[in-house]
Amino acid sequence: MIERIIILEGADPVIFFGTNNSNIQLIKSLYPKLRIVARGNVMKVIGDELELAAFEEKIQELEQYCQEHNTLNEEIITKIVKGKNDATVKQDNLIIFGMNGKPILARTDNQQKLVNAFEKNDMLFAIGPAGSGKTYTAIALAVRALKNKEIRKIILSRPAVEAGEKLGFLPGDMKEKIDPYLQPLYDALEDMIPAVKLKEYIENKVIQIAPLAFMRGRTLSDAVIILDEAQNTTMHQIKMFLTRMGMNAKMIITGDVTQIDLPPSQPSGLLHAMRILKDIPGIAHIEFDKKDIVRHKLVQRIVEAYEKQDAKELKEKKKMIDKN
Repeated sequence: MIERIIILEGADPVIFFGTNNSNIQLIKSLYPKLRIVARGNVMKVIGDELELAAFEEKIQELEQYCQEHNTLNEEIITKIVKGKNDATVKQDNLIIFGMNGKPILARTDNQQKLVNAFEKNDMLFAIGPAGSGKTYTAIALAVRALKNKEIRKIILSRPAVEAGEKLGFLPGDMKEKIDPYLQPLYDALEDMIPAVKLKEYIENKVIQIAPLAFMRGRTLSDAVIILDEAQNTTMHQIKMFLTRMGMNAKMIITGDVTQIDLPPSQPSGLLHAMRILKDIPGIAHIEFDKKDIVRHKLVQRIVEAYEKQDAKELKEKKKMIDKN
């Protein structure tokens, strides 16, 4: 009889062991000749050497499945242990598996263009209306790169531009004032990474979420860096951000040019950057439209209604100018 210590490094122990340790109880029943004790992310196993070797091999397969799919259940455990694992269905537009094994896909042609452009370029501009999935897809690509160990960290940023509510009047310290601006980024991450693992990543600064102003003076290497709501950056701010790019880094800049919250006298840095960087090799531009909207069907109708109203107002302004 020999003893082995197995440490779960990639999978979330809470998911791996299951609710009320149901998964580990099933594993124990499938290996009755072994004595298995699990605590935290560590498993101590005692038994025959050959039986232990087979057990370790299956545990590695289970851990890999759990890490990739963010889920593990009795059916999958039984299939893997008995060598009948056909649960993974390959999909051409799959990016990663989110929580509870939910596949996160490129759901529109332009989302797939963003996925393809990410493979071939180090900087991407993804522009389009609210709900078109540009930021969500960008974060999914960053999480996939982190899981595949292509990078060491993810950096997510947004300009803290006020849209009708003054920062100074919000309650709390600076972090509490800023967090509401960054909440959409947290929401996307929570869809893709188990809560315990996400907390660990944030505490260890593997995933960093910060306002744009906090990027000044940094060189960002071995990372995917995402700037969201970039339409609210000034020309100086976006230049500062783009020049933070270090070695083995990719940048994705997302924005909606119809929702600029800057003062009327302040031009959008996003529009300026897209214009002057248009023909530079290694920089891709993907334009989303209302057909890409994947939120509630009413969102697309709302966007269309505002587009019609904007066109009507522009037409009326032109008439006024012609009259004068």
